Formats: sequence, C-alpha cells, structure tokens
Amino acid sequence: MWLKPEEVLLKNALKLWMMERSNDYFVLQRRRGYGEEGGGGLTGANREEITKHWEWLEENIMKTLSVFDSNEDITNFVQGKIRGLIAEEGKHSFAKEDDPEKFREALLKFEKCFGLPEQEKLVTYYSCSYWKGRVPCQGWLYLSTNFLSFYSFLLGSEIKLVISWDAVSKLEKTSNVILTESIHVCSQGENHYFSMFLHINQTYLLMEQLASYAIKRIFDKETFDNDPVLDDPLQITKRGLENRAHSEQFNAFFRLPKEETLKEVHECFLWVPFSHFNTHGKMCISENYICFASQDGNLCSVIIPLREVLAIDKTNDSSKSVIISVKGKTAFRFSEVKEFEQLVAKLRLKCGATSTQYHNISTELKEKMKEQSWNILFSECGRGVSMFRTKKTRDLVVRGIPETLRGELWMLFSGAVNDMAANPGYYAEVVEQSLGTCNLATEEIERDLRRSLPEHPAFQSDTGISALRRVLTAYAFRNPKIGYCQAMNILTSVLLLYAKEEEAFWLLVAVCERMLPDYFNRRIIGALVDQAVFEELIRDHLPQLTKHMTDMTFFSSVSLSWFLTLFISVLPIESAVNVVDCFFYDGIKAILQLGLAILDYNLDKLLACKDDAEAVTALNRFFNNVTNKDSPLPSSVQQGSNVSDEKSSHIRVDITDLIRESNEKYGNIRYEDIHSMRCRNRLYVIQTLEETTKQNVLRVVSQDVKLSLHELDELYVIFKKELFLSYYWCLSSSILKHHDPSLPYLEQYQIDCQQFRVLYHLLSPWAHSANRDSLALWTFRLLDENSDCLINFKEFSSAIDIMYNGSFTEKLKLLFKLHISPAYTEVQYKDPSKGDELSKEELLHLSQLHVSKPAKEKEAKSAKNSPEKEKEKVNIQAYLSQWQDELLKKEENIKDLPRMNQSEFIQFSKTLYNLFHGDPEEESLYQAIAVVTSLLLRMEEVGRKLHSPTSAMKGLSGVVCVSGVPTEGQAEKPLEKEKEPSSPREEPQWSFAFEQILASLLNEPALVKFFEKSIDLKAKLENAKTSQLSSRTKK
Repeated sequence: MWLKPEEVLLKNALKLWMMERSNDYFVLQRRRGYGEEGGGGLTGANREEITKHWEWLEENIMKTLSVFDSNEDITNFVQGKIRGLIAEEGKHSFAKEDDPEKFREALLKFEKCFGLPEQEKLVTYYSCSYWKGRVPCQGWLYLSTNFLSFYSFLLGSEIKLVISWDAVSKLEKTSNVILTESIHVCSQGENHYFSMFLHINQTYLLMEQLASYAIKRIFDKETFDNDPVLDDPLQITKRGLENRAHSEQFNAFFRLPKEETLKEVHECFLWVPFSHFNTHGKMCISENYICFASQDGNLCSVIIPLREVLAIDKTNDSSKSVIISVKGKTAFRFSEVKEFEQLVAKLRLKCGATSTQYHNISTELKEKMKEQSWNILFSECGRGVSMFRTKKTRDLVVRGIPETLRGELWMLFSGAVNDMAANPGYYAEVVEQSLGTCNLATEEIERDLRRSLPEHPAFQSDTGISALRRVLTAYAFRNPKIGYCQAMNILTSVLLLYAKEEEAFWLLVAVCERMLPDYFNRRIIGALVDQAVFEELIRDHLPQLTKHMTDMTFFSSVSLSWFLTLFISVLPIESAVNVVDCFFYDGIKAILQLGLAILDYNLDKLLACKDDAEAVTALNRFFNNVTNKDSPLPSSVQQGSNVSDEKSSHIRVDITDLIRESNEKYGNIRYEDIHSMRCRNRLYVIQTLEETTKQNVLRVVSQDVKLSLHELDELYVIFKKELFLSYYWCLSSSILKHHDPSLPYLEQYQIDCQQFRVLYHLLSPWAHSANRDSLALWTFRLLDENSDCLINFKEFSSAIDIMYNGSFTEKLKLLFKLHISPAYTEVQYKDPSKGDELSKEELLHLSQLHVSKPAKEKEAKSAKNSPEKEKEKVNIQAYLSQWQDELLKKEENIKDLPRMNQSEFIQFSKTLYNLFHGDPEEESLYQAIAVVTSLLLRMEEVGRKLHSPTSAMKGLSGVVCVSGVPTEGQAEKPLEKEKEPSSPREEPQWSFAFEQILASLLNEPALVKFFEKSIDLKAKLENAKTSQLSSRTKK
C-alpha cells in the first residue's frame, strides 16, 4: 500500500529501522524487533506487496529521476507521483456508479480545466506522467468520449493538452532506455508519451477502445450503424467498455454471433473423459451459450448452446460440481465452481427459456476409411457444437478435413451453424424476396457467375450456376451496404462444393460479417488493416526480408488476394480447401501464419530478387507447385496436376507440410496480439485514407482558388473539425448520413447552414458586421446551388478565397449576389431582444426556403441527367454535360447578373454601413456610400423620367436620410409596399444593374481602398483553430 510521503522530524528516528535494500534514491527498511512479515511496520501491508511496490519504483521511477537537475526537483516529482498513486489506488474503479464522490470531484476538475461542453462524457481518469521533451510532468490523464486530455501543474508550470480521438493516427505501447513502459499517441504529426501508470495495460485497452469507437462513429458509419450498443455516446462508461471488450474477445475466440454478450465468468475444472483428468480453465456464459476454455487455450475448449441442453444438475458432495447434459447422450462435469447452486438455478431458467426455440437437426454421414480418425475423435470428444476441441482436433484439421465432413465441420468451426439454427427459414425467405431484383450488384453477379471455378464440373451446368446465383443474390439483398464484391464469387463457389446451399449462405455470412469484418465493403478497410498486421508480423519474424525490401507496400500489393480469397485465387483448388479448413478453425490467424510460412520458404529466392516483378514471379511459380497428395479430387479437376513439364522440374511442396510448418514456426502468435494489432493498425489505415481524401480534395480545389496549399490545408482541417464537433454531442444528427466513402472526394464531407454560420463567424473578414448571421445565411444559400441544404469544401473555400484574395470587383460581385435571388431572403427576427442574431431553428428554416419546393423537380432532373441512372450505369453524356456547365459558370459575365430591386438595394446599403462600422476610416466611408447612394437614385430618376412624364422621385425621397443612411422605419415602407398586391396605378419598382453600382463605387477611393486592403488569413486561421472548440462551448 502507498502512504503519503512525510519528512522524518525525530533526530534518532532512523535508528529504529533496519536497512534491507537501497539504491541511489530510495531505501527499504524494516522496523527493529519485528519479524519478516511485519512489512516494515506498515499497517495492512505484507512483504509480497512491499516487494512488488519496491520493484515498481525501480522499474518506473529510477531511470526517470536522472533527468532532473536538483534534489529538490526530484523530491517534488516523487511526492507528486506517490500522491497520484495513492489517489488512484484508493478509487479502485473510476466508474461513476462505483465511487460517485471521487468521480464527481474529478469531473468538476475536468470541466474547469478544459472548458469542454457539459455534454462531453468523462469516462475515467488516471495518474501518470507526460513527457515534455526529456522531463516528465506528473499530472492527470482524463479519457472522455471524444477527447484525450491531460492536465499538470507542477513547480509553477501548467501543462494542458486536449487531443480528439478522431485525430489519433497511432496508439501503441512502447519502451526505451528511459521509459520502461509508456503509451505513445501520435496526433496530426505530433508525438505524445505518457508513462508511470499503475495499470498500464488496463489504461491502454481503454484508450484503444475509445479511439476505435470514435473512428467507427466518425469515419466508418456503416460499421457504426450496425452496432446499436454505441448509438448513445452519453451512455459510455469505463465498466461498459471493459464488458464490451470482454464480450468481443469471447465471441471471437468461440466463433459466436456478434450479438452475444458475455454475462458471467467462473473459474472451474472440466472433466475431460478421453484424457481422464480435470483441466483448469474458465466457464464463460452468455445469453445462449455456455463455453469453456482451458488456461492454455490450445489444450481444450468446449461450446454448449443452451438449445442443446437437456438437463442441469448439481452434486451433493464437496466438489461443488455442475453437470450439464446435452443431446447426443453427452454430459459435461464442471467442478470447483463458486456459488454453484445459484449458477445451476440461473442456467435452468435460461434453458427453460431457450431450449424450445430451436429444432435439433441430426445428420447421418457415411462411414469411410479415411474418416476413421475423425470418428475416433468424435467418440472421444463428442460430435457437434458441444464437442471438445483439443490439440488433437487441430492436428486433424491441419492434415485436412475429409470431403464428406468438410461442410459439417466448416459450419461448426465458423459458428455458422449457430446462425442458421437461430434463423430457421430465413434463407428461403431472402431468396424469394431477392428473385427478380435488378441493380448494380445483380448485374455484377451475372457477369462473374461463369468465371467462378469454370474448370470444375459443378459449375459447368445450370444447376451449380443457379445455386451460386441464389446465394450471392440473397446475400446482396440481406446486406445491401456490401452488396456484391469481387472475390465473393470465388469463395462462395468453394463453399458450395462442400456445403448445402443454405449452409453456404450462412458460411458466407460468417466470413463477411464476423470472421473477415469490413473486408468486402467499398474501401476494404478490413483487408487493409490485416495487411498492415501482416507487415508488422513480417518485421517481427522475418527481419532480414524487411531489410532487403526497400518498400514494405510490396507485401500489401502481393498479399491482398491472399486475404480476400483465402488463397483460393493463387493456390490450386485441391490445396486451397485445406487452407479454408484451417481458416474456419483458427480464423485470420491461420492466414497470417501461412503467409509468413510462404515468405519464409521462399526467403532465399526473395532476397536474390532485384525488383518487385521478379519477386512476384518467384511467388507465382511457388504457388503453381503446391500440391495436395491426399486430395480425392479427380485429376481432371485438380489444378496442381495440370502444370507443364517445364514447371514440373521445380520442387513440389505439399500443402499439408506447409500448413504444419506454419503452425510449428508461428503458432505462438496469440489471438489477443492479433486483436491488438488490428485495433492499432485500423487507426493508421483509416487516417491514411482520410489523408488521401484530403490531398485529393486540395488538389482539385487548389486549381480554382488563389489560396496557398498550406492555407487550404488549414482551412480543410477547420472545416472538417466543425463537422465533427457538430456530431460529438448530437445523438440524432443527420449530418454524417452524408458521409459516404463511395461518393466523390468533394462530396464525402458537407456542412449545413448551422455549421457554416459558426465557420463564417470564425473566418470571414466580414464577421464583425451587425447582420453577420444574415450574411452567413445568404452566403450559404448562394453556395448551395443544388438546393440540398449542404455545401462541400470546394464551395466553402471559394467564398473564403473571394473574401480574402478577390479583387474589388470580385468582392463587390459577391456582395451583390448575396442581396439578390436566389441567395437573398427577407429575415424577420422572432426575438427582437437578441438583435440581429438568428436562432438555430430560424437559420435552418430560412436556409431551406425556396428549396423544398423544387426538391422533386431536382430529383427528377437528377434522374435524367445524373451520371448514374436507375441501374447505376455510367452515363458518359451526363458527365460531359456537367463538365460543360461548370466551364460555362467560370465564364459568367457581369452583364448576365439580374438587376437589384428596391428592397434588395436598401438591404445592400445597410450591409455596407455595417461592414464599415468600427473601421478607422469609418466617417469617410459613410460619406462615400451616402454619395454613391444619392448618385444611383438620381440616375434612376433620370432614367425613369425618360420613360414616364411623372416624377419618379415622389414617394422615394424619404428612402435616404441627409447623411445617406437608410433608417429602419424608412426602409420598412417600401418593403411593405412590395408586399401589397400590384395595381395598374402603382408606380413600377426601381432597380439597379451591377455595372451601375460598380461604376459608382469605383469613383470613391475610400471604398476601393477598403475592399482592396489585404487581410492576414494566416492569423485568422490560427485564431480559428484555437477558438473553434471554446466558441462552441460558449453556445
């Protein structure tokens, strides 16, 4: 136990203690007269605990203290660190419900230090050190739903750090000479190191989960939508995240449906009848399954679906045993179970609720000599879902599953048997519903049907082709977000060779949705992540190959087909099915191990290669010479036997030997390590894709604006950050419904009028105007050319570019267009007490005016002119038409602009006065605009006199006051007149052309100087980045 450090005041106090250990900074002493177990007189402490803490000090603190210059700094740092450890040890769990007082105290400090919105949910906090240069700063690390925050105040120096999870590109545990163990966080190119955690693994796991959660919520909306547990960020707790992590590991290890949640874990012993001993492990219980795994996960594991349970009994002796009887006359005996009586009662209730929901389907298989070893295994370990899975099971899988058992065991090992049992009749319903559908997925399926194992007799007839069509079409109908992806046809063809049609469908579901998550979506993120994991394993296990290859992306390009098709596309079919056997038993671990074994086998050849092409040729030659001597397939079907004589001179490799070697050399790779590497590399992959998106957007936009690439980069970061900030605390936001990675780069991120207003206030040089909300609204309506109430970055940056880099004419033209249709709309404020400020509801309502009506017309027009028609075929003519329209827009002539009417001109004048307010040359600018306004009205009067004998200025003389400033009351009169129904006697509205206004303003040097003066955009961007979050907090 840790105690608060206090100075020893008694002169001879140290004589009461005996020295046991010492080093340059610490001493370990035991009080005289006390035994070995006295623990140095510390109440409640024992020698084991004291030794553990002493070792922690030596490993984590000793190396750090050498960086300090004075003894005083060392003392202050150690005292601060120990106080932090005492606080952390005392709180036990940071979940809000466990220790409300301590958590409330930490929450208040969190809110005070960082000023984040009150909706930001603090999940937990830890005492740690943050490394600023070579000096550690002791403080507190706060983990919330959207941010990683750190605060330290030590030796008069304050450090405050806030990093959003969606900006994290690397998160890993590291160690070096100074730091024994630390957590490395990389965000936007900056590296941050945190160390001296009391429980670093627990902290790292939680950080990994929060980063993964943010990535899914912000960038990977498809996965997030399919995960209802994460819908409400305000409900995330430390305990909830830990339970979720345990459930994910549980489901992955036992191949259970992802909906299963781990409810209970009990340490116990399981009697293994064929080995005649009790194996120690853990019983894991979810809603529908009882599972057991030995401490050595490879030794023994069991899955018992509750639907298969017939009876649950307990023994009366002292063994505390639970006996579970299942169909097939098999019983499992779990002993030394704590609280076994309560457990039996719970399980009986569960079984009573679930055993009637499913029907047992028994299958009789033919007995053959080659199946004898499996039949012996079945007799010893049981058969079906609840069979014992032992090392012997894995050995038999490595040798290859017999043809007649392959379908059954694939269903069993993949967990697809559970999906099918839980959804009786589902496949038939989906097939019926999908019949006759016609879309892009079905067209691609039809195109690829004849390319799926064309050499195999099963797919040379309509029977096999029809079955393949039904399975692929049914899956595309079930999961339209994936639909159909190339490689699915090859995989499904192999599944249909050994499984019934419905079983093949559920196997495909298991592969696409559980075993290879995100492999077959638009961005194949899952495959890219596993390729990154593969590269990491190559660096660890084959360092000489890493040194030889100048570019590690070679392995990614070569191995993509390995992962997507489970080696089916590169190996002969008779060998590839053995790989699929191992995949269904061991998951992605089998593919990674085999990939390493293949590279290791060809190591000498690859090291001798001079370029990538030569290396690819060497690997292809190797794959062509992989055989399966035990394959029962006829020679006409086997691909390995059809190689030419020239190739046959190369050494043949048996697939069984290759798989066995991969298990022997790389079988120590653990599931937990793969999961951790997947999480870590997923952050990197998605951030890399986002960086690619950004670079493509900047490349396109930079051609049309005068902003530098650096300014565009900064602007894009602020634009995207505002979109994310809008989504952080909004549970029912529709913003990210528009984030679709399949869209063109420019359309992936779009903002609505509310977000645009915030950015306008932060970035616009005209944001000081009293009617800035109205200006933001009109600017948004002007940019929203397609009337979908959203604008993209190109549209946004074009407006900012004109405001900062535009010429006098361009800026005036922008202001002119803001005050005419379709941008201009009359703004009436519901709450006069707020002045010219618009509420969010008013803003969104006004941004949609004159938009909702033509929406149907727009939809019809888009259906006619869109490059993608109903069947999503590419329409080249439509693309050319859009391109021509864009070119015509660039050549827009000022003469084409419509005239500005009376009410629009009055508002235009008001806007100019608002823009000039507060300027050093305010008086001269007011005089200039008054002169221009009077001049324009006189010009209009003269023009109207030429066409009408009646004076036009009658009734208009009150529009402009003596100084030329239109007053509120005076401005309202013509607006009211505009609303009155027109009559034959009513005088016609006066209006101005853009050329008239431009010519008049050019005559006033003060006005020209105002619009042409340069404004520092760099400072504005820096200020926006620092105040973006705080400005939102004030709201």
